[in-house]
Amino acid sequence: MEAKAARADIRLYVVAPLAVGEALRLDERQSHYLLRVMRLAPGDTVGLFNGRDGEWLARIEDTARGGCTLTPIERIAAQVTEGGPWLAFAPLKKDALDVLIEKATELGVGRLIPVLTQRTQGSRVNIGRLSAQAIEAAEQCGRLTVPTVDEPMALARLGEKWPAERRLLLLDETGEGRPLADVLRDWPVDARDAGFVCGPEGGFAPEELDGLGKLPFAVRVGLGPRILRAETAALSALACWQAWRGDWRDDPAARTGRR
Repeated sequence: MEAKAARADIRLYVVAPLAVGEALRLDERQSHYLLRVMRLAPGDTVGLFNGRDGEWLARIEDTARGGCTLTPIERIAAQVTEGGPWLAFAPLKKDALDVLIEKATELGVGRLIPVLTQRTQGSRVNIGRLSAQAIEAAEQCGRLTVPTVDEPMALARLGEKWPAERRLLLLDETGEGRPLADVLRDWPVDARDAGFVCGPEGGFAPEELDGLGKLPFAVRVGLGPRILRAETAALSALACWQAWRGDWRDDPAARTGRR
C-alpha cells in the first residue's frame, strides 16, 4: 500500500536501488550537504529518488566518519513516466547556460543535447557539471527523474541522430518560421513526442537554418516580434509546449505519483 505522506522538504537523487530497509551510504558531497549545510542528525528524514523506484522517505541512521547512512522506510510516491520534450541547444556563456539547464529541468525537459554551431562561442562543454546542475534542479522541483545530458555533437549530426517519429521544432529567429502557438494548436492529438533546437547568442548561420529546415520531421517556428536571448527563447518554447501539449495539462497528483 502506497503511503499518502507529503513529499519530503529535502530531496536527494541517488543511483542506488531503493527498497524498505536497504541502507545506503551517501557520497561525500551529499553527506556534507545534509550534515553541514542542512544540519540534520540521526533520526531526521529526507526524500530519496533514483528515477526508477519512485520517491522514498529515508531516515538518517549513522553519521560516523563524517559520512551519512540512510535507510528507506516507506515509499511516498510511485514512479511515473516523465518523458518530456527534448532540447538541443548551442552552449552559452556560463551564467546563461546555468539558467538554461536549471529552468529546462524545472520545465520537464527529458533530454538535453548540446550542439556545436558555426557561431557557438565555446566548444568546451563540461557534461559532468551540467548533469550536476540538472540533478540539483530535479531535487528542488519535485521531479522523479533527471534529464539525460548528452555529449556535445556537431549541429550537422543532429538530423542524423534525431528519431524521425519525434518532431523537431526549430526556433527560427529570422521571422520566417510559423508562429509556435499555431503549430501547437494544430498538433496531432496522439503525438506527444517533440523536441526543440535553439541556436547560439549570434543565431544560426543561414545555411544551418536551411539544412535543418529541410529535414522531413523539422518545423521552423517563431516566437513573436521581439528578438529573444537564446536562453529566453528555449525556455519560452518549453513553457509553451507544456502549456499546450505537455504535462501542464495533466492532473498534478497523477503526474507525480502522489495521491
